Amino acid sequence: MTIDTPQISRRRMLITTAGVGAGLALGAAPGRAQPKAKPTGQAVIGLSQEPTVFDPRRPHIEVDDGVHMALFSALWMVDPSGTMQPRLALEVPTTANGGISADGLTWTVKLRPGVKWHDGTPFTSADVKFTLDSVMAPNFPAYSRIGHSLITEIQTPTPELITWKMSKPYAPYLSILAWFYIVPQHKLKDEPMTGGPFVQNPIGTGPFKWQQRVPGDHITLAANEDYFGAGPLLQNVVYKYIPDLTVMYTQFRAGDIDYIGLQGISADHYDEAKKISGREVKAAAQSSIENFYFNLGMPQFQEKAVRQALYYAYDKDSIIQQIYYGIPSNAECYLPKQSWAYNSGLPQHEYSLDKAKAMLDAAGWKPGADGIRAKNGVRLSFTNSTTAGNHLREQVQQLLQQDFQQIGVEMTIKNLPPAVMWGEYWIKSKFETAIVGIYFMTGPDPDASVYFHSSSIAAKTGSGQNTMQYSNPEVDRLLEQGAAETDRDKRIPIYQKLQQVMRDDLPYLPQQQPSTIEGTKAGLLGYQPNGNVRLNTWNLEAWHWA
Repeated sequence: MTIDTPQISRRRMLITTAGVGAGLALGAAPGRAQPKAKPTGQAVIGLSQEPTVFDPRRPHIEVDDGVHMALFSALWMVDPSGTMQPRLALEVPTTANGGISADGLTWTVKLRPGVKWHDGTPFTSADVKFTLDSVMAPNFPAYSRIGHSLITEIQTPTPELITWKMSKPYAPYLSILAWFYIVPQHKLKDEPMTGGPFVQNPIGTGPFKWQQRVPGDHITLAANEDYFGAGPLLQNVVYKYIPDLTVMYTQFRAGDIDYIGLQGISADHYDEAKKISGREVKAAAQSSIENFYFNLGMPQFQEKAVRQALYYAYDKDSIIQQIYYGIPSNAECYLPKQSWAYNSGLPQHEYSLDKAKAMLDAAGWKPGADGIRAKNGVRLSFTNSTTAGNHLREQVQQLLQQDFQQIGVEMTIKNLPPAVMWGEYWIKSKFETAIVGIYFMTGPDPDASVYFHSSSIAAKTGSGQNTMQYSNPEVDRLLEQGAAETDRDKRIPIYQKLQQVMRDDLPYLPQQQPSTIEGTKAGLLGYQPNGNVRLNTWNLEAWHWA
């Protein structure tokens, strides 16, 4: 939980004020008068999924971000208030400070001097240019090219200055760059597009350095004592991979892990967890949305009537109240309720098996001899997958399986280990349906082009996160219109219309906005929830023991 007034030892008082406030151990100005405190101690971070992607430019999921945040640096990051804070940049560019031209087309970024890569090589503007150029290379499997594709030219007049032109204004780009980690040109310029030795020993400019990985078990990072910011304060960080949520909770309760995050403590253990001596446990509303995801490339899901019928058969109230103990709130769209663009006027879900049957009947899906509906030779049958060991999602699957069976739909369960589930099976759209929690926004920005725009279907284009293979011209148009408008007041109705269109079309079935229950061992200070990032280890350089 957030600790507002930690007890700080005398040794900690050596830390500069650059890390105070939002918990960011951000870069102090060159010529710092006071020395850093020497890092001490170790924190064990328990994660239910295994980080496997160590080049942040490539397709990856939330758990990989946890490692990226510690190893690499972005030009700036976003704090819990939604404010951009400089990292590799000396300041966040705005029109007021001249970093962004009045027409939004020219960007000038001043870089922090004296920054070094973990191997001691100086960081320069050439690294930023290389990273931007590389994700736009035609054969590179990029996480996303959204926003970057608008850059028309990049100039590096000095090692500490980079400028670029945009073909048109793009409001979300500031937020995109807050998640865009810079990689070292000198290590990657000669590596093949398919990957090379870098992922076995990645180096960055972040507060921690790569030390060891034991696949299937843990990753250990060591303090980067040459970090440009005010931290790190821990000597080591261990990411412990524990796929079974009950086992992870048991280890947290026993004191074997110091922080339990990502999926966190399951709702059925919340009341007990709050009473554990020597632990700080709190439920914090998240910005992700738990969904039932379709692979729309499959013939079963081409008709909107099928998706709408399945939504009628989705007993969301029982899921939220009985399986998740009423902790999450209902969701009807991709945006969390705290977003400035959230549409509170969307139709509210109705659970009705009779309406689901009637809708399928009207659409021509007729029950066969085995009771399973079919149309034009296509049976309304599919598999559903999620992370093996997530027992609450597994209960959701069992409930859905029973209700879907009652309306003539066959759903079989095919759960996989996290490294398999969220690998190519997910990224290359090899799943049929999935239960997944996704942070759709771009930082605090409501743009979700990387998930919904037809140009972001990785299985077809080679980049993006549109794993459901959704293609809707109206959605594409609204996403493009919302991103091109820089006036927030004018953007709001665009994104509210987008939510209306998608609530009707239902390319996925929104289930709930979770409140993740996270816990820390007493005395581990610096942890602070941040709804604008995908993992709450965003400020790991500020974590320390009292």
